[in-house]
Amino acid sequence: MSTHAPRRVALITLGCARNEVDSEELAARLAGQGWQVVPEAADADAVLVNTCGFVDAAKKDSIDALLAADDLRAGDGAGGPQAVVAVGCLAERYGRDLASSLPEADAVLGFDAYPSIGAHLDAVIAGDAAPAHTPRDRRTLLPITPVDRAASAGSGAVHVPGHGQLDSGPAAPVRRRLTTGPVAALKISSGCDRRCAFCAIPSFRGSHVSRPAQDVLAEAEWLAGEGARELVLVSENSTSYGKDLGDLRALEKLLPRLAAVPGIVRVRTVYLQPAELRPSLLEGLLSTPGLAPYLDLSFQHASPTVLRRMRRFGGAEDFLDLLRRGRRLLPDLGARSNFIVGFPGETEADLDILADFLVEAELDAVGVFGYSDEDGTEAVDLAGKLDEDEIARRLAHITDLVEQLTAARAHERLGSRVEVLVEEVTDGLAHGCAGHQQPDADGACVVRLPRPAAAGGDRVSVAVGDLIEARVVATEGVDLIAEFTSVLDAAPRLGGTDPGAAPPGEATAPGPPVLAGRRGTDGT
Repeated sequence: MSTHAPRRVALITLGCARNEVDSEELAARLAGQGWQVVPEAADADAVLVNTCGFVDAAKKDSIDALLAADDLRAGDGAGGPQAVVAVGCLAERYGRDLASSLPEADAVLGFDAYPSIGAHLDAVIAGDAAPAHTPRDRRTLLPITPVDRAASAGSGAVHVPGHGQLDSGPAAPVRRRLTTGPVAALKISSGCDRRCAFCAIPSFRGSHVSRPAQDVLAEAEWLAGEGARELVLVSENSTSYGKDLGDLRALEKLLPRLAAVPGIVRVRTVYLQPAELRPSLLEGLLSTPGLAPYLDLSFQHASPTVLRRMRRFGGAEDFLDLLRRGRRLLPDLGARSNFIVGFPGETEADLDILADFLVEAELDAVGVFGYSDEDGTEAVDLAGKLDEDEIARRLAHITDLVEQLTAARAHERLGSRVEVLVEEVTDGLAHGCAGHQQPDADGACVVRLPRPAAAGGDRVSVAVGDLIEARVVATEGVDLIAEFTSVLDAAPRLGGTDPGAAPPGEATAPGPPVLAGRRGTDGT
């Protein structure tokens, strides 16, 4: 038997939750190919940087991470990483250009290298020259007709990150969790068939491909077994799920099955396209038990004129109608969206339409970005470009407005009840997100717990992974401060309860009075 210690690899992940899923695929493949995954880059033989290629700031962060990993090399065999390798969206998008401009990276690998990632790292450490990835428009790699894509995507000829299953079958996803928290992203599809003028993502993520429902469910069950309590369903376009499976209602059918997975207390769907949000899907998202009271809607602007130039649909009135319909179904609905300001041709009147919409929409969380040219997109060649100073002025104006509006929206939740998934317990406080707050994207909730029995309080057990109820008593910007009322669903206690805490199932401390029923139809 070999006594050779396995080589160690550390993964650094930049960007969105989809990239986090991809990193966990890479971790599983590396572990299966003889590598030991370690948390610290300084302790690794190789560092794999999963890059983001979305906007300029994300690209810079990715390059900075690669340079920082390179700085860890001690040289002369004194320790530190022997190899720094770029993967992910920036590597897929730019390939050879990134390799030539960043010699600090020993290799730049695309998505199709993921199945044999261990062998690639072995070769780099052995000193073999690694040919840089040659970028391709990944939309051309799968059939144009959506229903013909499943066979091609599953053939192995085209690798779709985050979609793999091990040879042992659907019960064994190609995934190894790199975090231990109760929230886990679950990829339901990849790619996008839309042609928004500002977005380059489809060119390097490819056409839309849905994962089979049985694979998604099997991974959900696996995640629950790994301690996940909330599933965040991610993709480039979640509302397109199932169109390549021949069933436009596939997501509506999948959601209740995911919510019924033992151990899962909340399911959240993000990246929704308003133009594809059918009435039946909207109803399913907001009336299925176990789903978060939440809509993550990709509006991008509110002026119909700007949206047409972006090659998108709708406008302020359409979007307000969608929000009104959602709040009729679920009055305490939480909603977020992202917006681009300074798009080519945007006038002051267009900006006013956006500002007025934001006032009326009462969104809980908003992301605002200043327009910048993205290589290979239609918008690069559009007339009516605004200079950087003007874009910065408009960005500051809308950002300031959004900060005021979202803080006011949070304030409207005073006195309401929220269900919080506990992600951390410290110093008598439980930290987590309420149902209307997407983890790591929106605001958060801090819940004051009852004093321990030794301090004259009532005994209560609250642990990470518990779903608890609390009453909102204060706000700090978009964040909520609440008082604990009860444990709604306790997470399994492994190895006993927390020191000094009452065992699960014991009576919890009575909290402040709770308002009866749901709040009014104003959406709060």
